[in-house]
This record gives sequence, structure tokens and C-alpha cells, in this order.
Amino acid sequence: MGSEHVQGGRVRGVTVVKPIVIGNTSTYLGGKRETDGHTHTWSVYLKPFKSEDMSVYVKKVHFKLHDSFSQPLRILSKPPYKVSESGWGEFEISIKVFFHDPTEKPVTFYHFLKLFKNDMVIMKEKMLISESYDEILFTDPTPLMYPLLVNAKPLDPTYTQHYQNFEDAERKTFTSIIEARRVIKTEIAQISEMIKRQREKYNNMKAEISELEEQTTGIS
Repeated sequence: MGSEHVQGGRVRGVTVVKPIVIGNTSTYLGGKRETDGHTHTWSVYLKPFKSEDMSVYVKKVHFKLHDSFSQPLRILSKPPYKVSESGWGEFEISIKVFFHDPTEKPVTFYHFLKLFKNDMVIMKEKMLISESYDEILFTDPTPLMYPLLVNAKPLDPTYTQHYQNFEDAERKTFTSIIEARRVIKTEIAQISEMIKRQREKYNNMKAEISELEEQTTGIS
């Protein structure tokens, strides 16, 4: 196992990272549905970023929908961890992940259900997609949990496919950060130059005042 060792009921010196994707898709119905007034069908989901069977270490996932739904709490114990519904409004959904080892505390994520176009979503034909990348960190996992985490098996890619190109988004974000730093560096240089000129102007005025005071003292 390398440098890790079991101490106090934990595998010390180990951190296991499980990348995940949380998101939703939605499709406009073309207007209000006569039966219930709903305008969109949608699905919210939690997926592994890589193709693996999360059920090896995940016991269940709770999706807490808006209280207006007849069954706002949806519990899923196997992949795909996805809830499909219809509606007309956007709202925040909490996604709570429980693990097979009860000593590992559940983790909760939040996703704001998106139905309408904006700069934060992508479109694939008529389907709107809103996804985000996150990670579940297991620091010093238990001896029961550790082998489950490192031995998760591959899963059918249809269960784990996500739409957002997070690698490309990461590159764009990095490029934006570099550009922002360049702009800030330029602005700092401009401000420093302005302060330098103002300081020189102040010192010149101070010298002129001192010279005038000396002349005035000499006259008196």
C-alpha cells in the first residue's frame, strides 16, 4: 500500500479523489402543456467524471426537489443517479451522497436547475445542458472504504457520458486568468508611473516653496 498505514481506524497518508459531474438537461415543450401547465421536461443527475461504477462505494443518492412536487425526495441506490421530471420553473436541488461505510459522512452538493438559455448553459440541438465539475475527497479513508474506492469497476459509458468539455473549459479559464493577470500587471504599472509623476510633481512644488520661503526670509 506504499507509505499509508492503518491507525485509529483510518488508512493514514491517503487521499482518494473521485471526480464527478453534476448537471441537468431540459427540453422546451413548445408551450404550456394543457394537462398541468408545464413547459419543459428535464433530468438532473450525478455522474462519475470517469467511466466507473460508483455504486461500489456509494450506497445511495438523495435528490431533494422543490417542495411543490408530490414526492420531493427521490432516493436512488444504483446508477444511473438521475431524476427525470417536468415543470415550468427553475430551483435549487440538493444532492446528498451516502457511502457503504456509515462512518464516512455523507456529502452534499447543490445544483440550480436550468430550463432557460443564458451564457452559462450549452445547447445540443433542442436540448439545454447545464453541467459542473466537482470532486469527492476521501482523506484517510477507513480500511473498509479504501479498497472500494481504488477497485471501482468500469461502467457502461451510456451511464457516465457528460456533455460539457471540461478540459476545454479549464484551458479557457486558464487563458482568461493569464489575460486578467496581464491586464492587472499593465494597470499596476500605469498606476505606479502616475504615482511616480505625482511624487516628482510634489517634490518640485516642495522645493519651489522652500526656495520662496528662503527668498522671503532674506528680504525680511
